[in-house]
Amino acid sequence: MPANIRKSWPIIMPLVCFSLFILVVQFSAGQTPKTGKLTIKITGIRNSEGNIRVVLRTGESTIVNTQVVEIDRKTLTSKAVFDNLSEGTYGVTVIHDENKDGKLDFNDVGVPTEGYGHSNNPEKRPGPPSFDETKFTFTASGLTSNITLIYW
Repeated sequence: MPANIRKSWPIIMPLVCFSLFILVVQFSAGQTPKTGKLTIKITGIRNSEGNIRVVLRTGESTIVNTQVVEIDRKTLTSKAVFDNLSEGTYGVTVIHDENKDGKLDFNDVGVPTEGYGHSNNPEKRPGPPSFDETKFTFTASGLTSNITLIYW
């Protein structure tokens, strides 16, 4: 090692180490998303047949997570919990899958024969609500959302 570098080494090395430390801290902080717990409580279930499907979305057709949860036969309610959920904008769709076929069933004229619901509880009407009507902002502090099912 040349003499001029050897003399500067005690000054340069701490600066290099400190700079690397700062970069590591900044990189780590930027990579750790804040997460929390989202609880979805479902009410208005007409019977204890089948199960409840809860779909978590980040867009009109973007599914992030799906859970199938049981119905409490005494209270006719259900609950889904999404742990370690990153902060962001989400929407929830719920289906009472009475026959456990994995989808919302319709009659011959296109009316749902099973219960359904969405976050923000939009009013009953023909056709599904838009994602904008059902979206909400989730933060790491957590959230409990109540969804009441609709039957035709």
